[in-house]
Amino acid sequence: MPDPARQQIIEQADVVVVKVGTNVLTDDTGALDRSRMQSLADQLHRLHAAGSKVVLVSSGAIGAGVGRLGLGKRPGDLPHLQACAAVGQTALMQVYQECLTPYGLHTAQILLTAGDFDNRVRYLNVRNTILTLFEYNCLPIINENDTVSVAEIKFGDNDHLAAMVTNLLRAPLLVLLTNVDGLFNGDPRVNPNAELIATVPHIDRAVTDMAGPSTSALGTGGMKSKLRAARLATAAGESVIMANGAIPNILDRVFAAEPVGTLFLPHGDGVSARERWLGYTARPRGKLRVDEGARQAVEKHGKSLLPIGVSAVEGTFGKGDVVSICDGDGIEFARGLTNYSSADAERLRGLKSDQITRVIGKLPYVEMIHRDNLVLVT
Repeated sequence: MPDPARQQIIEQADVVVVKVGTNVLTDDTGALDRSRMQSLADQLHRLHAAGSKVVLVSSGAIGAGVGRLGLGKRPGDLPHLQACAAVGQTALMQVYQECLTPYGLHTAQILLTAGDFDNRVRYLNVRNTILTLFEYNCLPIINENDTVSVAEIKFGDNDHLAAMVTNLLRAPLLVLLTNVDGLFNGDPRVNPNAELIATVPHIDRAVTDMAGPSTSALGTGGMKSKLRAARLATAAGESVIMANGAIPNILDRVFAAEPVGTLFLPHGDGVSARERWLGYTARPRGKLRVDEGARQAVEKHGKSLLPIGVSAVEGTFGKGDVVSICDGDGIEFARGLTNYSSADAERLRGLKSDQITRVIGKLPYVEMIHRDNLVLVT
C-alpha cells in the first residue's frame, strides 16, 4: 500500500537522481550481471516514460574491469585500479546502451572529478550539459573519472558524487540502490533482531552511529558513506531513499510509494543554487577557527565574519577560495569565500579594523568573509 509521505515526495520529484552501486551491477566474480542491468534499464525506461527527468550515477567501472580482465578481486594499488577503470568503463556503457536501445533511449556518458565541482564555472558547465541532454531525451550516466582521479579512488565514492549531482540539479529525490535493504538499528548480519528503519527525519550522531563497516570486495562505499551522502542532500532540502538494488523491480516499487528501504526526510530549507555550491559541494581549501562571540554573530545574528573573531588559520588558501568556519573545537558550522589569503589572514586574525590599517597600511576589506559569501552548514 502506498505511503502518503512518500507519495507526496515522489509526485513532486520532477528530476530524480538514481545511484547504483558496484555490488548491485556485478556478480560474485566481479563481472557485470547482464540480467540485473537489463532489469535496471527496464525500470529506468518506465520512470523516464512517466515523465521524470532521470540521471543515473553508476558505479561499476572498476568492478567491470576486474571481471573483464579475469582478476577475480579488486587490485590494491592505484595503477591497477586505474587500468581496471579504463577497461571497465567502456564495458559498462556498452551494456547500458544495449539494454536501453530497444526503448529508443540514448545514453550519455559524463565522467567527473572533484575538481569539476570545486570550480564554479566548470560546475555550471556540468549542470548546463545535463539540462541540455534532457532536451535531447537522453539518459545521462555519470561516474567518477577513476582513470585520472587519484583522490576519488583512494578516499571517495559515488554515494558522495550522487549527492553532489542531486544538489547541482536541485533534484527533489535521490535514490541510493545498494546491496542492503536500508538502514537498520543494528547490524542484521550479527543481530537477528535488528529492525529496518522506515523513515529518518534527521541524520544526527545517533543515526550515523548505526552504520557498520563495509564488507564489499569490489565497491568503495559502505553505510557510513551512504549516510554522509544522504545528509549532504537532505541538508540542502532534498529527500533520499535507500533501498536494496537486488530486489526485483525495486525502482518500480520505490516510485509506487511502497514503504521499501529507508526514507531520509529533508531537514534543510530550500537552498539557492549558489549556496548549494558554496556550502555543500566545493571542497574547502582551509579552515578559520573562531571564538564563541564570532560564532554567535555569524550563526545566530546573520553577521559577517570579522578578523577580530578569528582565533586560528589552518591550511593554505588564496583570496576567493572556499574555507571552513569552525568553532574552537574544530567543528565546522559554516563555509564562505575568504577575502584574504591564508598568509594575510594569519597576520590579521584577532585584530580590530584600526589595528589592521596600522599593520598593513590599508584596509582592503573590513570582513574576513562577507555575509553574502557565507553559508551555514549545520
